[in-house]
Amino acid sequence: MATLRDVAALAGVSVKTVSNVVNGFEFVRPSTREKVNAAIAELGYQPNLVARNLRAGKTGVIGLAVPELRFSYFAELAGAVLDAARRREYVVLIEQTGGERSAEIELLHGSRISMMDGLLFSPLGLSGDDVRELEVDYPLVLLGERIFNGPTDHVAIQNVEGAALAVRHLLASGRRRIAVLGAHEGEKIGSAALRLGGYRSALEQAGVPFDPSLVVYREGWHRTDGAEAMQELIGRNVQFDAVFALNDELGLGALRTLFHSGRRVPEDVAVVGFDNVTEAQFAMPSLATVDPNRAKIAQIAVDALLERIAWRGKEDDPSPRAFEVPATLVARESAPAAVRSAVA
Repeated sequence: MATLRDVAALAGVSVKTVSNVVNGFEFVRPSTREKVNAAIAELGYQPNLVARNLRAGKTGVIGLAVPELRFSYFAELAGAVLDAARRREYVVLIEQTGGERSAEIELLHGSRISMMDGLLFSPLGLSGDDVRELEVDYPLVLLGERIFNGPTDHVAIQNVEGAALAVRHLLASGRRRIAVLGAHEGEKIGSAALRLGGYRSALEQAGVPFDPSLVVYREGWHRTDGAEAMQELIGRNVQFDAVFALNDELGLGALRTLFHSGRRVPEDVAVVGFDNVTEAQFAMPSLATVDPNRAKIAQIAVDALLERIAWRGKEDDPSPRAFEVPATLVARESAPAAVRSAVA
């Protein structure tokens, strides 16, 4: 089945121009409209239901696509998006992609989008090489760090600075042998790479040498992965007096293993996570963490998407915008600033 991108390529115009022709916007030049219509006829392109819905009026529904709600971060982000959308009298349809590239592409270009005025999209399987997949004919706002400088609005958190905040907090309490759990081997983009970069930057600024033996790689970021990563670190017989877990679920798993190993938290080992999920404050001990400010992320993302919906088809539709939400450090029992390292 021919797509908008196929028509755009054959006509030698942008996807947005094809969308404008399909939706009957008057400001398209007659010569351009003629080329697009000829390409549509040659390819047998059939406009999807998105265009029909938008011509008939907005549906009052937006979509949110996340890798999986089993991650506390995405479940709580979804809740924040629901709240922000409800304040604007919009309904939210939530999709899980499993973080698989094929599922993410199918969602972006599939028929389910016809039920929505626009989509908030947090990809995990797509990468910078897939930027063309974001060239769609409906309002789209990207969440997360998989694809920068794409053709859409983008709301990101301070992964690098947030990670540096965590490490500086540990350094300020006297820790010097800071392990990191959950790095992705060979990754150059994405949350893991950015947070590992912030970790290394904070060490360098403090004059603390980077020790590769303190980095534990794990593709998964669930509690079981954190528990196993901590077991691996202990098995290496390297000295460490602190742990920076690249998300809270890894940190919660690490706390369990530390407890069973007989190590005291924070006296022997301080632990800081990332995401500030609700469960972190109820752990024993409560987990210090980096708060990315999900409520603010959700509010900015929903507002940006509704602006795009309102601007759709207008000549002054602005260029893609980038938003970054500041992160903050939440000190708790697993890493209070006053506790000094037990390791010389």
